[in-house]
Parts: sequence; structure tokens; C-alpha cells
Amino acid sequence: MNDAQNQLRSFGMSGYLLTEELRVIEKQFNIELGHVEPHAVENPIDYYPQFEHEVRAEAAEMARHFEVFYCLERSIRGLITEILKDCDGATWWTSGKIPPAIVQGVRDRQQRELDSGMTRRSDAPLDYTTFGELAVIITANWMIFTTVFNSQKAVEKVMSSLNTLRAPIAHCCPITEDEIIRLRLTVRDWFRLLS
Repeated sequence: MNDAQNQLRSFGMSGYLLTEELRVIEKQFNIELGHVEPHAVENPIDYYPQFEHEVRAEAAEMARHFEVFYCLERSIRGLITEILKDCDGATWWTSGKIPPAIVQGVRDRQQRELDSGMTRRSDAPLDYTTFGELAVIITANWMIFTTVFNSQKAVEKVMSSLNTLRAPIAHCCPITEDEIIRLRLTVRDWFRLLS
């Protein structure tokens, strides 16, 4: 192999490695740098052209609110896990910190999911709790959570508001402009509780 072929091979490999590193950055930061042609993304509307335009537009609008709530709920679950794990280690779920009714509800939901034959959503029991049960776990362990929150009543109020706002988002119903504003304010309230 001559020098020109080696240089060409080196050039091609460098370009390939650079492209792969840029893909990692795109994925990590959820951005598109435009360095390669985007993969053909299947449009769900291609499969369901019979859906009315208004319903598709409404779904696109509601997707923004679902994303906010998804991130918020995942972060709340993560916070609860982190705090209780710091307190009781890896066995925090079975340490007696979780109210028995919630533990039983989780067992029932896990069994129903297992019986359905579908893939389990998670190995973490906390992922089988309802949003309302998350508030109960926090308040049942209030002394532990005082390291993060300074008012139990405020936490209960904000979690209750979030649970109410969550219902139409989770059950595919549009929300009014007032409720969109209320959602933004309540999410801000949540983050204010953490500061």
C-alpha cells in the first residue's frame, strides 16, 4: 500500500470517527448539528391518515405539556429514590418507610403487568406508584424530606395541584390556556420548594 492510499484511508477513518463523535454529542444534548443526512423518521400520521387534522394539531400541542410533566414526574421519582436510598441504603423500599397500602398497590400493579404478558416497565417499585402516592410517600417520611423541603403544607398543595393538572394530560384531553398557565406556575412552585 502506498503513501497516498494510507493518507486516503486515514482521511476516511478520521471523517468516520468525527461523524460518530458528533452523533454522540447530538444524542447527549438532544440537538441536530446537520453534519449528516437525518435518518428517515417515520411519521405516525403516515400510518394514521384517517385522524382529523384538528386532532393531530391538538396532539402536537399537548405533547409539549406531556414532555414537561414526564420530566417533572421522573425527577420527583428520582428525588424520592435518592433521599430514601441515602437514608436506608439499597433496601429503602422494604425498610418500612413506604406505607403498606402503597406497597400492596405496587405489588398488585406489578402482578397485573406481569400477567399481561407485556414487557415490564421497570424494575423499580417506585415506578409502579401513582403520582398521588408520591406525595403520600414524601409526607409519610416528612422528617427525612425536611432536608429538601421546608413546608409540608406547601408540598401537599403543590403535589395536589400537579396531580389535578396531570389528569387531562395523561388521559389525552386538551387543556385550556388558563390550565397551561396554571401548569407553568405550579411547575415553578415545585422548583421553588426545592430551593
